[in-house]
Amino acid sequence: MTEFWLISAPGEKTCQQTWDQMMAATTRNNNLSTNHKFNIPDLKVGTLDVLVGLSDELAKLDSFVEGVVKKVAQYMADVLEDSRDKVQENLLANGVDLVTYITRFQWDMAKYPIKQSLKNISEIISKQVSQIDNDLKSRASAYNNLKGNLQNLERKNAGSLLTRSLADIVKKEHFVLDSEYLITLLVVVPKMAYTDWQKSYESLAEMVVPRSSHLLFEDHDSGLFSVTLFLKAIDDFKHKARENKFVVRDFQYNEEEMKADKEEMTRLSTDKKKQFGPLVRWLKVNFSEAFIAWIHIKALRVFVESVLRYGLPVNFQAMLLQPTKKTMKRLREVLNDLYKHLDSSAAAIMDSAMDIPGLNLSTQEYYPYVYYKIDCNLFDFKV
Repeated sequence: MTEFWLISAPGEKTCQQTWDQMMAATTRNNNLSTNHKFNIPDLKVGTLDVLVGLSDELAKLDSFVEGVVKKVAQYMADVLEDSRDKVQENLLANGVDLVTYITRFQWDMAKYPIKQSLKNISEIISKQVSQIDNDLKSRASAYNNLKGNLQNLERKNAGSLLTRSLADIVKKEHFVLDSEYLITLLVVVPKMAYTDWQKSYESLAEMVVPRSSHLLFEDHDSGLFSVTLFLKAIDDFKHKARENKFVVRDFQYNEEEMKADKEEMTRLSTDKKKQFGPLVRWLKVNFSEAFIAWIHIKALRVFVESVLRYGLPVNFQAMLLQPTKKTMKRLREVLNDLYKHLDSSAAAIMDSAMDIPGLNLSTQEYYPYVYYKIDCNLFDFKV
């Protein structure tokens, strides 16, 4: 399970007592969750009006930053293409895996100085993550264009003989070039019709050069044959070939064009390799930055909500719980029993919800205690 519940409850006589009570309720007899203290420093409280406004702003910021974290992670998976199993090892926060970072969370005083007001800290995070989002858009756009152009060229050089590029198949010696009267055509013939072709190609039109057809290349379904004829017979030959289900490819041998195509493919492939390393490094660094910012927002939200709910002076214990899928429902009930005295209206909602079969409790986001979910599963696919 990569889901964590970040909760807080007011300090009893001491915050340690609050922690001990929660530990006793969730681990002593039943092992409902793995728990960690979540350390939030002494932040500047400010006025009640500011806190109420900030509570809404932080909810929006939380959602935005989570979106950016997921976008960077998903793009890392896209860029790594065939190495998706390596994605997780590249998605670190401060050099450690995400679960370790969350469970050992320490406020970053250098990035987010606690002498600043809560509003200023949230603005620093907003600015920082917006920059990452904008940079991601421009870098992804440039890399995707390059990748798309390369894939288009690769597609041209693969697939059916009816559509694929012939530049890497044909050679100069396959053609009659620079003749006033003769031309070499390339014809795609189904494998089942090779015998028909050999018997009939010389008589499909007048002025076909006898014994001029050669098999140049085969794929699963067809073969590519050359045939030489007089220029004036082209239209008649194409028409008769079509009637016999032989497809004349529209192709003129041009060495310079073919060379330019090959050079373009080499250039795009080289550019992609050149950009790959720096792009992955940028994604690693900025994933870490965005994820760290996201967990700091969670900390800010717990702080603001705890002050609004439990009042001043600041006295609460933030706790990180990691339930298992099997224990989630029971853990909710235990926490509700432990903290229902904090907010009787929320407890009543929870009690009635538990009596209604089929009601999905995960949609109930308001509990007697402060609660925020942190889900470290950042992908639509499983890595």
